[in-house]
Order: sequence, then C-alpha cells, then structure tokens
Amino acid sequence: MAPQHFADVVRALARAGFAGANVTLPHKEAAFAVCDRVADFARRAGAVNTLLFTPEGIEGRNTDGYGFTANLRAQGVAPGAGPVLILGAGGAARAIAAALQDEGAPVTICNRSPERAKALAQALPGARVLPWESREAALGDYALLVNTTSLGMVHNPPLDMALDRAAPGLAVADIVYAPLQTPLLEAARARGLAAVEGLGMLLHQAVPGFAAWFGVTPDVDDDLYRIVAA
Repeated sequence: MAPQHFADVVRALARAGFAGANVTLPHKEAAFAVCDRVADFARRAGAVNTLLFTPEGIEGRNTDGYGFTANLRAQGVAPGAGPVLILGAGGAARAIAAALQDEGAPVTICNRSPERAKALAQALPGARVLPWESREAALGDYALLVNTTSLGMVHNPPLDMALDRAAPGLAVADIVYAPLQTPLLEAARARGLAAVEGLGMLLHQAVPGFAAWFGVTPDVDDDLYRIVAA
C-alpha cells in the first residue's frame, strides 16, 4: 500500500466493520495521525501500531514496548534489572526506551546519527546519550543491550558490535527476527550471555490488540512460536 493511501484504507476498514488492525513499518506515524484518540503510551512512543475501531472513532495504541518487555520476561530477563544501552533512535527505540523507563531502568541511547539520539533523549526525560564510537568501551556499565537498528537483518550488513567488554551478566536483545539468530545474538551466546531474539517481541506485541478486538487473550507458548518461526 502506498503511504498516501494509508488514511483512506484505514477509514474504509472501519466503515466495513473491522474491529481494528495491526500496523507495521513504514505506517506507524501515519497511523498516529489518522487516530481520533491516542493512548498515553502511544503518545510517548510517538507512533501507533494498534488501531481499534470504535463507535467513538479510531483509537490508537502502541504495544511495541509491552511486546518487548513481555518477551524479555518470557526469556528470563528482568526488564528493570539495571542500566540499558539501546542502539538506534527510531520509532521502535522510542517505544522500547519508554517501556524500560516505566520498568525503572536507566536508559542510554546510542545512534550513528548523534542528532537523532539527542532528539530521542529529549523526548524521554531522564534518557542519556552515548556516542556511537563509545558503544563497545562502555558496555561493561550495562545490564541489557538492545539492538533496534536494521543492522543484522536479511539484506542488511551485520551490526559491528564486539562484546569483549561485556559484563558476565549482560543480556543481549535484538528486535530483528529475519533471521531469527542474528550475528549479534550468536556472538552473545558464544560468550555465554543471555540472548533474546525478536520473534517473541512480534508475537507478544500482538496480544493486547487481539484481546481488545476479540475479547480473548491469546497465550504466546512454544507451539505458537514454532508455528510462526516455521
């Protein structure tokens, strides 16, 4: 779908009687704009990925932060266990950073473009900025490393991130899910670090939307994971 048709298509779905829709890139900001009401967390995240069509109009929510923290918990990683280093400064980074702040974790943003990192930190009071070239040297100060960039995704170069200076308890999360095992996660496992892949986030972020549309809360279990992964 061409971006210029997004709003028309969404309104047509609402008129046709659909309960709502899940939105992915590159339409999350357009989804924010088409809403009559936007939930508080989606406003903090600056993007909408879940639409609810109600008699009062279109309501926008953001479940990316929930999906990320739920996936961490499912993999045995506590979201608020300590300081977090987030690589990237896009929409996913903003939602994840906001969710981790809500968990009580101090958040640092590290991005190849320092201007974007500063803008994101300003949008989330309390967030700090780390220069891209300092990301490896500072790694020992963090309990969680999160890659929200597209580096490591199919058809993209791998993330250049050595883990030599990681603390023994560092957890490494990558929101990329194609491939399931990115070079970053493989490097983490090779060092005996906890590694959290991105498919679980994709599955968990869909749960609140499904519950809102159909009144049923699905379980993200091993069988569902295997089916989607296949």
